[in-house]
Parts: sequence; structure tokens; C-alpha cells
Amino acid sequence: MGQCDMEEVFIAIGSNLGDRLKNIVRAERGLLEFLEITGRSHVYETLPQYVVNQPPFLNLAVRGMPKMEPRPLLEALKRLEISLGRQPSARNGPRLIDLDILCFGERQIDTDELTLPHPRIEERYFVLRPLLDLNPNMRHPTIGKTIRQLVDELPIDADKGVKVISDH
Repeated sequence: MGQCDMEEVFIAIGSNLGDRLKNIVRAERGLLEFLEITGRSHVYETLPQYVVNQPPFLNLAVRGMPKMEPRPLLEALKRLEISLGRQPSARNGPRLIDLDILCFGERQIDTDELTLPHPRIEERYFVLRPLLDLNPNMRHPTIGKTIRQLVDELPIDADKGVKVISDH
């Protein structure tokens, strides 16, 4: 499990069930097994998107150096979610914990199991805002725009209801 040629990975962490902050802290601690964390965003409370009749989410992102390739990393994230108590649920529905690989270096992968960069980053303030904390000048691998540019292109009310909770 050697590091992947110094490729930086960005992982989103979200929760909207139970003790959301505790869920996030436990998830971040679990990531240490397969990621050397080099940065973390603030924790943001965000209104749900797509399926709106559910509790607000806590979201953050971490950056780090992976100890494995993208596919094994995805599998490790799914195992971690289950070990933390995640149950199967509707797409975009409520969840105890959600871990997503946002970007893995400049890699572009599109399979049934894994899409990198993560789809729809550019329309999701709850993803872009934490990334803005970590690296506003990072370029989206396929769109080519910086995180700052993508945030600036969102609708004017994209940050409605967003609160900084902590930098735990």
C-alpha cells in the first residue's frame, strides 16, 4: 500500500442523521487508515439538495495523500461507512455518514463503480464550499475551472441556509 506517486486526494464527508458532528469526527478518524490527511475544511451545515424533505447536513472535505489506488480507496470508504452504521437508503436521501472521493489527482475515471472527478461537483455548493477552504485555485480535472470560479458561477442563493459549525 504505497502512496500513489504523490497524487493528492479530496474526500467529502457528510452526515444528516444522529449526532452529525460525532459521525463526521469518527469518519475522519477512520480515514487515517488509508489516507495521510494534510488538510481539512471547516464544517458546514447545509440544507439538503435534490431530496429536500430531510434534516440538514453537516459537510466538510479533507485532502490528503492516499495509501492506495482509487478503486481500493472507494471500497475502503464503503467499508468504513458500513462500520460507522450507514444503512442502505434512497439516492440523495438521509444518511448517517457519506464518504465520497471528489478528486484523485488529475485522474479521470468513468466506470459503473467509480467516476472521477465526482459527478456534479460544479453544481453542489455543499461540496464546493469546503473545497474552497482547502484549495480555491485547484482546477477541476475535466472542466478546467478553479474551485473559486465554480463557486462564483453558482446561482446567487446557492449559499442559502449555510452555516459554519466548527473547524473541529
